[in-house]
Amino acid sequence: MATTLKKINDFLAGLPMTIVAGVFLLLDLVPHLMEEFGGTSVHLSILPFAPSWVTIIISGIPLLYLAIWRIIYNRGIAKISSALLICIAMFAALAIGELFAAGEVAFIMALGALLEDATTNRAKKGLKKLISLAPTQGRRICDGKEEMIPAEEIRKGDVLRILAGETIPVDGKILTGETSVDQSIMTGESLPVDKAVGDEVFCGTINRFGAIDITATKVGEDSSLQKLIRMVEDAENKQAPMQRIADRVASWLVPVALLIAILAFVFTQNIVTAVTVLVVFCPCALVLATPTAIMAAIGQATKHGVIIKSGESLEKMGKIDTIAFDKTGTLTYGRLEVSDTIPFDSSLTEKELLTLTASAEAKSEHPLGKAIVAKAKEQSLLLTESEDFKMAAGKGISAKVSGRNLLCGNEKYLMEHGVSIDGRVHSTLEKLRTEGKASILVAENNACIGVIALSDVLRPEAKDMVSRLIAMRTSTVLLTGDNRKTADYFAKQVGISEVRAELLPEEKVQNVEALREAGRKVCMIGDGVNDAPALKTADVGVAMGSMGSDIAVEAADIALMSDNISKIPYLKRLSNATVKTIKFSITLSMCINFVAIVLSLLELLTPVTGALVHNAGSCFVVLIAALLYDRKFE
Repeated sequence: MATTLKKINDFLAGLPMTIVAGVFLLLDLVPHLMEEFGGTSVHLSILPFAPSWVTIIISGIPLLYLAIWRIIYNRGIAKISSALLICIAMFAALAIGELFAAGEVAFIMALGALLEDATTNRAKKGLKKLISLAPTQGRRICDGKEEMIPAEEIRKGDVLRILAGETIPVDGKILTGETSVDQSIMTGESLPVDKAVGDEVFCGTINRFGAIDITATKVGEDSSLQKLIRMVEDAENKQAPMQRIADRVASWLVPVALLIAILAFVFTQNIVTAVTVLVVFCPCALVLATPTAIMAAIGQATKHGVIIKSGESLEKMGKIDTIAFDKTGTLTYGRLEVSDTIPFDSSLTEKELLTLTASAEAKSEHPLGKAIVAKAKEQSLLLTESEDFKMAAGKGISAKVSGRNLLCGNEKYLMEHGVSIDGRVHSTLEKLRTEGKASILVAENNACIGVIALSDVLRPEAKDMVSRLIAMRTSTVLLTGDNRKTADYFAKQVGISEVRAELLPEEKVQNVEALREAGRKVCMIGDGVNDAPALKTADVGVAMGSMGSDIAVEAADIALMSDNISKIPYLKRLSNATVKTIKFSITLSMCINFVAIVLSLLELLTPVTGALVHNAGSCFVVLIAALLYDRKFE
């Protein structure tokens, strides 16, 4: 029975039936206007009943359903809602035969509900995509033999072999082998992390190079990826729907309206006056104030490549005082480029060093090597085919280029091959590290001949964006999985003073929660899967759309589809203006209601003309909201 009633209610409250209700109300409007202003009422003879009856049935039943549902299921004062007041006014109008007035207040309420539903409707598919990242099987080593088993059968202490390119199925510790692991799903860090015996690896991360054997330390629901999934689920469940402003004032609006209506009847002995008071007291314009402004703002934002998923998030954005940024893919492009080419051998030029290194790295699959080759090709340098190419996973490569035996890799790799690292090289490397750069050392004949540095690329608009936010008295914080030196360097470049680095996803969530507990209204901006829990935990989550992960976009409340972070100050100004518009519209609607009540008590309004006042108030609210659509916020 309850299911059937719900289906009927949803059908009547839908857009098609609401349009039908509006058409029939319009058919009844003209004759009532003629009658109210001294003309002869001409009712449509083609219908055996007043057209307003259709509006009352279509719009009134969902209204009554909502009022009863809130009385049954809400607690305390929340049982009293704007829907209850409008139901009382509708039935009072029906009792004295004012069908048009009854239909009008029901229709305006139905229209407001439709508009608000349109602004809060979300399609959250990110969680399913996140779950799909969880590995389904692993390669277990048992009695010297390999066997593929489902991931759920892996137990703590099992020894697993992970080949190059495979996803690690559980959290574990490396027993044998060396490699580089792509941990971007967990930390957002753009560079693969070198791993050796004894290092920890995480579920869902990708083994990029050599085969490794690990012992499982955390399996099933205890793994890092499953914790990530649970955090997104928990944060999603904590998100409460936006409470209608009309309902927030209904706790005092309903009893006040009833009291004034009763007093009006007592003093005037005119039931029409009492009903008119109830009709004009209905918060129709109030119901429309929030959704119309939000819809206009969302339309405005969409034109600028900003997708706002709900009115609630837009409203909250206007109250934000702290914006937390991820680094990789947000403040930066999330791609490595050669930033410095530094020869230590005076006989080498920068171009010659780059040509030699790129020729040696041409057969490498490592991201640093690929970035060096890409830089050489960008400069149209002529590369030479290398010989005797060998790669040590997570360390470096060796190759012969034009008869020259070259080593390219990190300090440890070069020292293992007898290359001396002098003070000049050490100081150069330290300087590059403070700038957040990765380095490839190049050696020949047991001597370091140069270094090539690579860095993530800072978005050119990032610094100006941060300065504009600071000018708007909005605090900025950097929350990143990158190392401390890299984080400090990039934060200094853009003007962010508060930095928290080397954070796992759960630690980003903890930092966001700490900021909120300190009384700050937090907006989190990120782009990766690792950012999803923090995006959901923050008051407002903003994801980089075109380059960002689908999961981050789905977890966020707002998405920047053009990946242009210069839109953040625009978004803040738009949100501020929307909140001000909503407050102004609410104030205006309350003033109109007050004037209408006074006129009703003076018997200058009837239920029909009172209903028309509602329409006028509602039109003003809609027009004020529409102005948001074309305003300039750049």
